[in-house]
Amino acid sequence: MASTASFSVESPQGPRTVSVAYERTGTGEPLLLLHGIGHHHQAWDPVLSALSAERDVLAVDLPGFGESPELPEGLSYDLPTVVAVLDAFCVETGLARPHVAGNSLGGLLALELGRQKLVRSVTALSPGGFWTGSERLLAFGTLRAMRRAARSMPVGLIERLSRSTAGRTALTSSIYARPGRRSPEAVVAETFALRQAAGFDQTLAAGRSAAFTHDVPGLPVTVAWGSRDRILLRRQGVRAKHTIPDARLVRLPGCGHVPMNDDPAMVARVILDTSR
Repeated sequence: MASTASFSVESPQGPRTVSVAYERTGTGEPLLLLHGIGHHHQAWDPVLSALSAERDVLAVDLPGFGESPELPEGLSYDLPTVVAVLDAFCVETGLARPHVAGNSLGGLLALELGRQKLVRSVTALSPGGFWTGSERLLAFGTLRAMRRAARSMPVGLIERLSRSTAGRTALTSSIYARPGRRSPEAVVAETFALRQAAGFDQTLAAGRSAAFTHDVPGLPVTVAWGSRDRILLRRQGVRAKHTIPDARLVRLPGCGHVPMNDDPAMVARVILDTSR
């Protein structure tokens, strides 16, 4: 069961109270985990035991996703605002410049946290923000199609599909290279998370102008890309390396857009190595 932290964030109309749901486990240096659009903190479950053996891990539901409510009126879903929310969350939960790992949208947020020197290290798994215009249109079109499918399917059909490898492939092959490895329960839960994500449309709209164009000097940065990513193509990792010259660029063989499920041991090792 997730915990909830509530705290104040400044808006143009004055302070607003924001609530963020999260799961905390393990001991060691603090590590913040940030999921992608339409997902929830359980995306990190395959790597949680390996990470929590060496880190104090906080896996959050971003605002408007999972169990976290939408941002209050006066706060937008753009990159500066959500980064300010995450910084306030870290203060509220007693994290002093944690390490951070993020996937997709979470990877973009992680890099911006690093650019602002709010974290100790950054691991970005298939981060957003390094696309061309046509690549962004492809990615956003795929995400919208996934959302429409999740919202249109009856609950009973989702549950039936989740019971077979072929069904789990139909539901999740856009994000996983090895969807058969995901449990039926996890597939049902993340399909529901996608269909119920109150922040989806506003986050996607804010992403139309999102681009990461800055270096992140002075702290360890790893950018890792699945070789079978069908949403953000792996050539974007080369652009990330050009933008952040000192970053370590890692290929994740056989992994899709959400690699934590496809190869948990490799992903956990990449995160732990970066956060030494």
